[in-house]
Amino acid sequence: MKILKWGFIGCGEVTEKKSGPAFSEIEGSTVVAVMSRSAEKARSYAERHNIKKWYTDAQELIDDPDVNAIYIATPPASHATFAIMAMKAGKPVYVEKPLAASYDDCARINRVSEQTGVPCFVAYYRRYLPYFIKVKEIIENGTIGKVINVQIRFAVPPRDLDYQNSEKLPWRLRPDVSGGGYFYDLAPHQLDMLQYIFGVITEADGICANRGGLYEAEDTVSACFRFENGLPGSGSWCFVGYESAREDCIDVIGDKGQLSFSVFNYDPIVLHTADGTQNITVPNPPYVQYPLIKNVVEHLQGLSVCTCTGVSATPVNWAMDRILGKF
Repeated sequence: MKILKWGFIGCGEVTEKKSGPAFSEIEGSTVVAVMSRSAEKARSYAERHNIKKWYTDAQELIDDPDVNAIYIATPPASHATFAIMAMKAGKPVYVEKPLAASYDDCARINRVSEQTGVPCFVAYYRRYLPYFIKVKEIIENGTIGKVINVQIRFAVPPRDLDYQNSEKLPWRLRPDVSGGGYFYDLAPHQLDMLQYIFGVITEADGICANRGGLYEAEDTVSACFRFENGLPGSGSWCFVGYESAREDCIDVIGDKGQLSFSVFNYDPIVLHTADGTQNITVPNPPYVQYPLIKNVVEHLQGLSVCTCTGVSATPVNWAMDRILGKF
């Protein structure tokens, strides 16, 4: 069995609980090195997680002969650079979502993956969680009949960090680093899940605004889109709403029922049919990226096929860029 020896580029919050521990719990997979521009952060992460090597230079980590696979957990603006560096070095990559900060950068990553023959996987881990597998199953088995419409509704109040001056704003609110505001950070999970169920979005448009005035990035987005099968959908996102408006819901409306579920809260799935209303609770694993990372490892070991690739992830960026009016 091929042993995957991972090097992490970036060791921030997402690597602490969502992803990092899973790499070492999967058979045939281990973490041998981490990198951060901050020596203190890299050293601390390595010591706390019993990782032997740490770096402050991404190229040095990629060139390390003990590293044969790369996990990229940096802000999206640097995803393309690091992914291309790794693939040109012959090392497969697992990239945090969204794949990049723009559709064009996604296309660059995919071209290099095709040219080098080195695979690129993307962390749309919700596709592999039991909760969303159940959602997909209910829709596809015809319980709510033919799907007529899909609606995303998401609203949250501002975070404490949003009130800071521009120099201290979180990177998610800096379009040059993240690709947009909170929309570009959170909507990818919602849009990827819907495209996983209904197919690629082929038409998308949107209206964006900054209504709160707390930062320069958009804080309110309304969108309409159409999937390749003709199904219309819409979405509304607000990141500066009042507490009472807090909502995390996707409604799938069929001609024989309706399905409602959340994407971030994992609230009970609500199924409405002629038989009544049913609340379905589906627990997820402690490390939410575990099922996907396991599939990536098994793919690289030749034991299975992982379809969560750069190519399958790119339509999300296309749709978001269209909604934000980037092209």
